[in-house]
Amino acid sequence: PMTNYPLPITHYPLPITHYPLPMKKILVIEDELSVGSNILEILESGGFAGLLSTNGKMGVQLAKEQVPDLIVCDIMMPDMDGYAVLETLQAQSETAGIPFIFLTAKTTRDDVR
Repeated sequence: PMTNYPLPITHYPLPITHYPLPMKKILVIEDELSVGSNILEILESGGFAGLLSTNGKMGVQLAKEQVPDLIVCDIMMPDMDGYAVLETLQAQSETAGIPFIFLTAKTTRDDVR
C-alpha cells in the first residue's frame, strides 16, 4: 500500500511505482540450521530481509529487538516450542500484532492444536 512510503505521494517526482517499498523483515525460528538457512535463502531471493533464530527463547528476544513484519516458526523445538513462542509474543504489547505462521513436519490432524 502507498502508506508505506516515507513521504506523501505528492512529494515524489516520478510515478509511485518507480520507488521500491521498504524491505519487509521476516523472522524465521527453526532449530534445524540447514532448514532455517534454506528458508532464509528463499526469502532473501524474493526481496525480503531474513533473520534466523535457532531456538524459541532467542526467537522471542529477536522479535522484541527487531519487531519483524512476519514470524515463521517451527512447532517442535527443544526448550521452548512454537506454541510457547506464540503465547509469549502475544502476551506482550510490542509483539502481539506481528503475524505468525507455524512451520512443521507434523502431518496428521491429531497433531493440530
